Amino acid sequence: MANFEPEHFLWRMEGRVAVLQLNRPQRKNPLTFESYAELRDTFRNLAYADDVDAVVLLPNGGNFCSGGDVHDIIAPLTGMGMKELLAFTRMTGDLVKAMLNCGRPIIAAVEGVAVGAGAILAMAADIRLATPEARTAFLFTRVGLAGCDMGACAILPRIIGQGRAAELLYTGRTMSAEEGERWGFYNRLVPGETLAAEALELAGRIVSGPTFAHGITKTQLNQEWAMGLDQAIEAEAQAQAICMQTRDFERAYRAFVAKEKPVFEGN
Repeated sequence: MANFEPEHFLWRMEGRVAVLQLNRPQRKNPLTFESYAELRDTFRNLAYADDVDAVVLLPNGGNFCSGGDVHDIIAPLTGMGMKELLAFTRMTGDLVKAMLNCGRPIIAAVEGVAVGAGAILAMAADIRLATPEARTAFLFTRVGLAGCDMGACAILPRIIGQGRAAELLYTGRTMSAEEGERWGFYNRLVPGETLAAEALELAGRIVSGPTFAHGITKTQLNQEWAMGLDQAIEAEAQAQAICMQTRDFERAYRAFVAKEKPVFEGN
């Protein structure tokens, strides 16, 4: 996807890492109907991209994402009928499903606000970094809606626990960066001036590993939510047997024998 030129966000390649930024910094990067759809389609296409091994979501202009645009999304929604509303909510949910099923590790680097759908974008990533000043809120109840938006009631409790998720989803209050790190939402907090560099360095470390196997890991992390323990162990046995047929597994063995660092090629 090196020549990909989206209309509604910024996209560039750093080696085999795709870097994505929402591009309305003057309004803290809100989402529109069009950017939702283009993000969904982009992550769907990533499942078939042979030149992207990881994705980094970066802030822009000091903020990550302020959620659905009040004027461009919320105002039109108030005048829609049920059929149109359900089409919209299914489309936003499809974005999360596309992120979960794209087969590539996603790192979210959060600065400033990540609220509403912005908090969901961070939640749907595999790894999350944030600055100490980052503010995260699942604020759907504050606009008269339920907290069960875009998979929040399924995913958030698995990250931070049922009680903590319930508090955030019922109240819509802001979770501080310190809370987010302590609760496990954020993997770690880093200074703003090094946030992008650390996210890209982490992505670089990931893509230097066995990327085919990373895709298997992402699949299992997501699918095993709905499995019993016996089923999960069997699924992992089958998944690992597949990985043992890769050249990367053989490369690792030969490098070990030669007392060298393996160079993985993703096959």
